[in-house]
Amino acid sequence: MGAWSMSRGERSSRQKYQPKQVMPELVAYVDGGCQGNPGPSGIGVVISGGEGGPVRIAKWIGHQDNNVAEYAALMEALQYAVARKARKLHVYSDSQVVVRQMTGEYECRSPRLYSLHWTCRKLARSLAFSISHVRRELNAEANRLAQTALRRREAALRS
Repeated sequence: MGAWSMSRGERSSRQKYQPKQVMPELVAYVDGGCQGNPGPSGIGVVISGGEGGPVRIAKWIGHQDNNVAEYAALMEALQYAVARKARKLHVYSDSQVVVRQMTGEYECRSPRLYSLHWTCRKLARSLAFSISHVRRELNAEANRLAQTALRRREAALRS
């Protein structure tokens, strides 16, 4: 899979993270997963390139399908990068649907994915953005984080 790039454009006015420092270039591995499709869902994101080592995010996102979870993971990485005023972000994802839709190879026609896709494209315009497909076994840490979010939520519900 090839990479896709976007040039800098307008910034999103809504920032989830508080900026701490300007980061020139970040690399993110993202994954979304669910038990059943749809089912309980979580995301995992590993972002490197900033001071202090990699940032790991594991988050429960409710009852979703797999493609929604994959887009939610991408959005998390994009929001993190924009909030920290990164100049560049390269994302690796094992979701061919997300990668091909973000690169324009596939059109996003799904009503349930369209708003997520649009939001990710808007956030990506704030950076020099690129995305590439990676085999699942090379995305193991992000996958582990998504599964961790699911297990934590299940444990909390049992308590």
